[in-house]
Amino acid sequence: MMKLAILAAIIGPTTAFAPSASIGAFSTALHMTDETTATIEEPVAVAAAPIVEETPILLVPAAVAINGWSADADLPCYGLPGAISPLGFFDPLGFSKDTDLNTVKRLREAEIMHGRVSMMAAVGYLIGESTPTITYGMDVHHTIANNQLPEVPWIVLFPFFLAINIAEALRAATGWVTPGLGPLFTLRGKYYPGDIGFDPFGLKPKDAKDFANMQTKELSNGRLAMLAAAGMCAQELVNGQGILENLGF
Repeated sequence: MMKLAILAAIIGPTTAFAPSASIGAFSTALHMTDETTATIEEPVAVAAAPIVEETPILLVPAAVAINGWSADADLPCYGLPGAISPLGFFDPLGFSKDTDLNTVKRLREAEIMHGRVSMMAAVGYLIGESTPTITYGMDVHHTIANNQLPEVPWIVLFPFFLAINIAEALRAATGWVTPGLGPLFTLRGKYYPGDIGFDPFGLKPKDAKDFANMQTKELSNGRLAMLAAAGMCAQELVNGQGILENLGF
């Protein structure tokens, strides 16, 4: 009995320091309540109406018309004038086939510039051989055109070549993209091939149809002049006689 009394006396006070199951359960319940409360306090997403994604509309800028011409990929040479009867569009070697717009504009630029130089050359062959000149004076029976350039004094040639260089520099600045500011060999987007703004007599038509007609005439004359200048050069190389002399004048 004494042992049981002592044991009861020891166990009684120590139970105050033992964890109580009810306290643990209360703590667990409190923790669960906190979690539940925290869960309830989270904002609940409100079901919204389904968002319909709209397909963006890509606005393609319209082609800028230059002198009444707008590039059209469905037409030969993007619709540039120059196709004349009876052959119409004539490109047997396919230089313009499957080429981009910039390449077509460069080809047209080269064609029209060579045509203009050839028109002056064809006239220059006749005038240089058959009229008084700075170099040969009043003697019209002088050296043929093919051999005149080496005989011209440098004091006359220097201003001549200087004028050519200045003209070419102005043309490049007008129509071509400045090197370093864009791809090389690229014409400006708003530049029409051959239109360098030089029209001292005001012959450029305002109407698009009239401009295309005049452009076609210039191209036709330029093409003929290229053939003529080449023929004159070849003729003088063959027999060493001037053009008018070959015709009996």
